[in-house]
Amino acid sequence: MAHMPSPPKRRAALDTNVSSRPHPLLAFILYKYFPFGGLQRDFLAIALECQRRGASIRVYTLNWQGGIPAGFDVRIAPVKAFFNHRRNEKFTQWVRADLKRDPVARVVGFNKMPGLDVYYAADPCFAEKAATLRHPFYRLTGRCRHFAAYERAVFDAQAKTRILMISATQCPFFVRHYATPPERFFLLPPGIAPDRKRPANAEDIRAGLRREFALEDEALLLVQIGSGFKTKGLDRALKAMAALPANIRERARLIAIGQDEGAPFLAQARALGLGAQFTILKGRDDIPRFLLGADLLIHPAYNENTGAVLLESLVSGLPVLTTDVCGYAHYILEAGAGKVLASPFAQEALNAALAELLAEAGTRRAFSRNALAYAETADIYALPERAADRILDPGLLSRTEPDFLVP
Repeated sequence: MAHMPSPPKRRAALDTNVSSRPHPLLAFILYKYFPFGGLQRDFLAIALECQRRGASIRVYTLNWQGGIPAGFDVRIAPVKAFFNHRRNEKFTQWVRADLKRDPVARVVGFNKMPGLDVYYAADPCFAEKAATLRHPFYRLTGRCRHFAAYERAVFDAQAKTRILMISATQCPFFVRHYATPPERFFLLPPGIAPDRKRPANAEDIRAGLRREFALEDEALLLVQIGSGFKTKGLDRALKAMAALPANIRERARLIAIGQDEGAPFLAQARALGLGAQFTILKGRDDIPRFLLGADLLIHPAYNENTGAVLLESLVSGLPVLTTDVCGYAHYILEAGAGKVLASPFAQEALNAALAELLAEAGTRRAFSRNALAYAETADIYALPERAADRILDPGLLSRTEPDFLVP
């Protein structure tokens, strides 16, 4: 007897009569949803925009944290494995079996995997990273073979997946490794929520946050925001803070916010003599308060496909110090809203830039004015709408059997 997939664990009930559903019915796939991740926020905004245009939304995931929007059918795959790459494979098999029983019009992936109609490219090119940043022996591991195969399934020259790019800098890498036809790439503008723009009562919000964290008027608040502290360069930020001149260092305070393990960085801060000046907070939904209450966003990432927090800082008027490996760093340069460190990274350059920015309040004010002026006219808000245009393209919706059903 053929193996039947376990019934999905559903987090929301919908009418199962296909004829009564709004059409088209779209399947969105991502390994994990939690409210504070950049990819997760983009997924939700895009799915809601598709729903607003009349689509019905089904979500496949391994884990969902937080509330579920009305009308979403969230199916949590009951698969487990010791290794992440094996878990991903079992998840793919389970989703394919569920779609075979309950088809949809379109399959949209937010992680690389086989058989997608549309892929939202939030992650950089794995093949490029494996070739340039990893030991040659890494390419022999099962983990590397898995992620390479899943990336090839999306970007191979013979694949059919439409690719929604959010960073133009990654396109050449995919073309180099997979000869992906250029016509399959669609570059999206950023999707900063308009409600992140600096509000009329910004000064009141700033004062309230600084009172909450007992910051004196002369205190200099740095924030680093985003899950994945290691990739975001939190270790670099702490080293730069420790290297500040004594008269600036004693006024500085750093708050890092994100869903990550903070113990190694708290230990680093103590070793650098910054224990009392450094705080880690878990992901939260009041990030705009911190962007308004801070004096500088520091984001010295090792690699970053985009870096939405750079633009969230820009539209709030917060100066930025970042590295040029971030896909959205060019917006900071175009706006004149901060400093972008050139590659290859040098800790001494970060140390000097941080000291300069914290010492010169006039420079920070000029960066803030430039940022707010740029935010009024720049095309940095329309990502959900442009992504929905591609996902709901009638040319794609005319097909009867999504590629995900093909083993």
